[in-house]
Amino acid sequence: MWIVPEREIADLMTPEAAFDAVEEVFAAMAAGDARNFPVVREALGHEDALYGFKGGFDQKGAALGLKAGGHWPHNLARRGLINHQSTVFLFDPDTGRPSAMVGGNLLTALRTAAASSVSIKHLARPDARVLGLIGAGHQATFQLRAALRQRAFDRVIAWNYHPEMLPNVAKVAEEAGVPFEAARLEDLAAADVIVTITSAHAPSLMADHVAPGTHFACMGTDTAGKQEVEAALLARGTVFTDEVAQSVSLGEAQHAVATGMIAEADITELGAVINGVHPGRTFADEITIFDGTGVGLQDLAVATRVTELAIAKGVAIEVDF
Repeated sequence: MWIVPEREIADLMTPEAAFDAVEEVFAAMAAGDARNFPVVREALGHEDALYGFKGGFDQKGAALGLKAGGHWPHNLARRGLINHQSTVFLFDPDTGRPSAMVGGNLLTALRTAAASSVSIKHLARPDARVLGLIGAGHQATFQLRAALRQRAFDRVIAWNYHPEMLPNVAKVAEEAGVPFEAARLEDLAAADVIVTITSAHAPSLMADHVAPGTHFACMGTDTAGKQEVEAALLARGTVFTDEVAQSVSLGEAQHAVATGMIAEADITELGAVINGVHPGRTFADEITIFDGTGVGLQDLAVATRVTELAIAKGVAIEVDF
């Protein structure tokens, strides 16, 4: 079995490689060549932590396994560790034997950013120029870097529940040479693409904050009860997701479906657009929504890719197991 420590990931996995892996697995899911297993996610009753498992099997990519981990909200303040902690375990699909254990913290950040970036590539207007961001935490910096690769944005506007955190994302925009502005929520109506990445349980982005033609990617809602945007907003547009089952049960669409504003049948897997089965955006003023719930197959795809790279570069540790 191979071990790829967290410390090696940054020198192995690029945002571009993560993008390719996620795009490929979305396509495989929509084609029926890969499937996710039901998510297990529980409050521990200890350290206010949420812990769970996401897994699946990608027959086309020969990836079988799971990611174990969750959210420890006091890590940064108390221990200097990031709040999200995870490890990916891969297994040989032919024998069931463990094949790799891979540090999952940076990979989770890269694959989450890649998912919204894939949605921007396939759904945002080609002439999108203003990028809006809701959220300014650790993951927001990855989201911003990934989004800036997909369109020729000439301005970034951002809002956060805690404005003192906005310099985190302002620095990323400035490093990319794109002007940055702290915004009010109502200012986001000027954005052509909006990425939300918070852990909120009440909506901040409302239906009247979004102009016709906007694409937005909701990337923070991955648990029952979480909510980043007003449910009425999903009813205004065309909804896409990584996996419909997760979208309606623990994604942003859970609220719109529960209140009858949209039906499960109104939600399309992004992979169908990638595969050319669904046209995606069909007119300039259409509002498109990507409900990024975070599927286990994404984790397996990037972990498989990084394990191959680690072995090739001689930094993977082989153990007899």
